Amino acid sequence: MTKLFSTKMGFFAIAVVLFWIKTYAIYKIEFKLGVSGSMQEFLLFFNPLSTGLLFLGLALFAKGKRAGRRIIILDIILAFILYSNVVYYRFNSDFITVATLKSTDNFGSLGGSIAGLMASHDILYLLDIIILIVLYNMFKSNWSTERLQLRKPFIVLAAGLIAFGVNLGLAEQDRPQLLERTFDRNYLVKYLGAYNFIIYDAIQNFQTSSQRVLADSSDITEVENYTKYKYAEPNPELFGTGEGKNIIKIHLESFQSFLIDYELHGEEVTPFLNSLVHDQTQDYTYFDNFFHQTEQGKTADAELTTDTSLYGLPQGAAFVTKGDNTYQALPAILDQRQGYTSAVFHGDGKSFWNRDEVYKHLGVNEYYYDRFYDMSEENVINYGLKDKPFFEESIELLEEMDQPFYAHMMTLTHHHPFILDEEDASLAPAETGNGTVDRYFQTARYLDEALEQFFTDLKEAGLYEDSIIMIYGDHYGISQNHNRAMEEIIGEEITPLKNAELQRVPFMIRIPGVEGQGINHEFSSLVDVMPTLLHILGIDAQDYILFGTDMFSEDHKEFVPFRNGDFVTDQYSFVNGIYYDNATKEVIEEPTEEMLEMKETVLHELELSDKVLNGDLLRFYTPNEHWEPVDVNDYFYGEVNSLDKLNK
Repeated sequence: MTKLFSTKMGFFAIAVVLFWIKTYAIYKIEFKLGVSGSMQEFLLFFNPLSTGLLFLGLALFAKGKRAGRRIIILDIILAFILYSNVVYYRFNSDFITVATLKSTDNFGSLGGSIAGLMASHDILYLLDIIILIVLYNMFKSNWSTERLQLRKPFIVLAAGLIAFGVNLGLAEQDRPQLLERTFDRNYLVKYLGAYNFIIYDAIQNFQTSSQRVLADSSDITEVENYTKYKYAEPNPELFGTGEGKNIIKIHLESFQSFLIDYELHGEEVTPFLNSLVHDQTQDYTYFDNFFHQTEQGKTADAELTTDTSLYGLPQGAAFVTKGDNTYQALPAILDQRQGYTSAVFHGDGKSFWNRDEVYKHLGVNEYYYDRFYDMSEENVINYGLKDKPFFEESIELLEEMDQPFYAHMMTLTHHHPFILDEEDASLAPAETGNGTVDRYFQTARYLDEALEQFFTDLKEAGLYEDSIIMIYGDHYGISQNHNRAMEEIIGEEITPLKNAELQRVPFMIRIPGVEGQGINHEFSSLVDVMPTLLHILGIDAQDYILFGTDMFSEDHKEFVPFRNGDFVTDQYSFVNGIYYDNATKEVIEEPTEEMLEMKETVLHELELSDKVLNGDLLRFYTPNEHWEPVDVNDYFYGEVNSLDKLNK
């Protein structure tokens, strides 16, 4: 052992092992990363190795005793970074990012509480540094004459790169598209480690910043001209009919429209939603040709599009990669124009899809996430809180909100892989032999039952009658990987055109005091939600950069772009480079000039939306005299702050 400690390589090896052990211990003790399965546990253990080899290995290029000193200094820097995340995590249940470093409010909120966030056992996190300092002082005299072969530091760095490559490969195997889809920061730390997450976050931020640098105020002019040209005048019979009414926006996770009126084993899968569609009192308008337009961002894309009338990005999620952008979103507009209070309700971790940061830029006043709910074992399944306890517990939070309010309720149970406890299943699964498809109907029924009880609770709380109720599906639940089973379910072959048609998701709306239209066959989509709602509230959508149009307008544009450049209209569709006649389902061999022009329009619209996001162009745009840019420092989503408000 003495011989080992008396060499630079021996000292380096001890430093790496101590760093490795400490980092893994902190992962297990301090962070709640949701590790499940042997692969995730192995990766959590393995990922500190590459960091130790690469960063501490840099010190080996120094000569003599300086190498030991630099190893200690680098170890101290790494320890400071990790411990800063420990303290930050104890308060925010999240990790420090470049975005949080830019926003001083995130740290100002800690104030004088930092000392209170420290624990007595934290002193143990210095133990490896103390050991290294002692060993250095004992054996540094032996290093003065030691000559380290130059190739050894390069071998160490190469070993670090190989370790990282193995780590990333195994992570991608367990969680495909880990980096492309940029999920919750917890996922990245769990799979790649806290230090690699910091590097990844910095790269993402640099890429975003470099795109912004090239943009200027002239770039928004083309976008403004296009959206004003596309603008549809409001329906005079509906314009302003919802002004001052509460808005309850219910987000149906992974819910496709084929579920409406579908019967399984002789039973309606969603009897309550069916009753709203076919309501004899004509309270609701149901759009049966409403489509989602999400890509890799899935739920986050749906949130972005419904609240901003911008498309998600073709890769990744704008909530993550463009989380620091300037937005002119519904929550902020309703607040500034009509004094609305906004809140998002979601029984999941607050940082998933970067929500705790991007909601500030949207102007969301309150964010109620898992810490506000009873997340006991019987209430949680799959991605988070079950829908029934979620709605039940959300009623109290709704009752405490200042009115008028804009409340976004996000369900979770009907999410892939559609798992449900046996006691919660009131419908037998389908019998295709495909577990995903078979279970899909059970969780849809559970969601339907949860929604029915929520409506009862809203009425008992006095919140139903005077509220605009808006229900929509966010994206598909059954992918093309399950076409065989789906063909058995729907009783027909799933062609490329049929797959496009299956991207329909429900959208229905109730406006207090206004007779509904029953079933409306207009072709529309997520991008049309914001201008529709603005006009119902009496706010002219023409003032804002919106790519959708009012679904109730006679001038509504009946074409639906998909994120990949495909599109559908009321008469024909363009899918995978082929035009189809919607009525006959036949291929159109010779598309008309109108069809070719529509294709160019769709591609142009998607390109303009991408320019807005990549260049952060809304920072250059002032819609009208009512608009004030959102100041993210005005928003805070810590549980202590929000619970104090509720108690008052």
